[in-house]
Amino acid sequence: MLGHRALTLDDYLAILKRRGWMIALPAVLLTLIGLGLTYVVPPQYVSQTLVLVEQQKVPEDYVKPVIEEDLTARLASMKEQILSRSRLQPIIERFNLYGTKRMTMDDRIDQVRKDINIKPIHSEMARTGGLPGFFIAFKANDARTAQLVCGEITSLFVSQNLSARAQSAEGTTDFLKGQLADAKRTLDDQDSKLAAFQQKYMGRLPGEEATNMNMMTSLNTQLDAATQQLARMQQDRSYIEAMLAQQSINTPATGGAAGSSSLSTQQTELQTLLAEESDLTKRYTDDYPDVVAVKRKIKELRAQIAAAPAAPAAGSVTSAPNRNDSPAVQQLRAQLKAIEQGILQKQHDQANIESQIRMYQGRISSSPLVQEEYKNVTRDYQTAQAFYDDLLKKMNASKMATDLERRQQGENFKVMDEPNLPDSPTFPKRGVFVGAGFAAGFILGLMLVAWREYRDTALRTERDVWAFTKLPTLGVISFTGDLADLKPKRGLFRRSKPDLGASAKPLTSTGG
Repeated sequence: MLGHRALTLDDYLAILKRRGWMIALPAVLLTLIGLGLTYVVPPQYVSQTLVLVEQQKVPEDYVKPVIEEDLTARLASMKEQILSRSRLQPIIERFNLYGTKRMTMDDRIDQVRKDINIKPIHSEMARTGGLPGFFIAFKANDARTAQLVCGEITSLFVSQNLSARAQSAEGTTDFLKGQLADAKRTLDDQDSKLAAFQQKYMGRLPGEEATNMNMMTSLNTQLDAATQQLARMQQDRSYIEAMLAQQSINTPATGGAAGSSSLSTQQTELQTLLAEESDLTKRYTDDYPDVVAVKRKIKELRAQIAAAPAAPAAGSVTSAPNRNDSPAVQQLRAQLKAIEQGILQKQHDQANIESQIRMYQGRISSSPLVQEEYKNVTRDYQTAQAFYDDLLKKMNASKMATDLERRQQGENFKVMDEPNLPDSPTFPKRGVFVGAGFAAGFILGLMLVAWREYRDTALRTERDVWAFTKLPTLGVISFTGDLADLKPKRGLFRRSKPDLGASAKPLTSTGG
């Protein structure tokens, strides 16, 4: 009567009483079938182990690891390597995995890949959200085989991690060694260029401008002093030449020794005063009273000498010795020769100083161009030096990291628990199969009852009469016959309706 009118609780109870066997029967049957499947389906055992990732034992402030790749990515890379055919085929052959099935090696490898489960775990204490560890599980039809294969795969992960880290560290060190050798050659070339440049432009390099200016100032002072000394020596030479000319004239005229003695005395006194003047000017200024007095005496003495009789012709004055010369003349000639040599020496010194001044002037004038070129050379050298220092620092750090990996003090995998030997299969679960069978049978029974009730058009209650006829019921005549005598007409499990005559109908409705 489903769908013909709204059902009440009494209707549901009546349906359940009438067709309850249609629900119970499938539920029992499917429960038994589920239970039977647990004995038919091959069991599957799962062995699992936990691998933790231990961080580097030495603080990173002292040794920085060379491998900074994300652990999740590295784990995925290792997983692909371990699940390769070359790694799995020896394991399959050693443990004869799926040997009872008619499977090719490719199918067996694919099946092993499906039965291996690697599940990462994330610790709540890990601030960076990294991967502190992972589970490795393997599923097999035999508990012992599952344990052995799980242990084999776990050892592959541990060894692969150590090998990969060691190879990566050594590869990094070798690469840095090659780069460092190239950087050293480049640095040597730049060092040679810089040394050649400094040797070529010595005295014109940046930073030597002040030295050049000081040297040029000092040379100018020396040049002024040499010029003054040269002028004074030339003046002295003129006086001596004058005295020598006068002495040459007076000697044949007087023929006596008195004039020569007087002139010689004046010359000696003049020489003494000149020496005194030279000594005083070294210690005092020209305004000092002693200096002024000495200069005045020299001036007066020279005036006296100049007032003497005229000197012979210039061409006759010479420093060449003559055997007829008097001692005074010979002394004058010696003084003249000494002064002439002094003049030559001062002239040579003056030329030398002027040459040095021109040299320093050239250095100062060419300094901007040299400085610009020097910047280019030093910039390349500094760049090469910085690159070399950086590579040297990295290579030393890489060597320490490589040694750290060799000592297994870096990041490694630690097996917390050995793979367990499963006590019971993980599949099939008997309770799950039984429950699922019962639920499926119960649902199937409900569907059958609903279908039967939907197709059932029998009138059993006053509400059914009203739903079909829309007429009020005047009375209800009860059935007084014996329903036990009625026999089912068909079906083993299907209950037939009693074949009642018109007079035996339990319900009669009339309306008008």
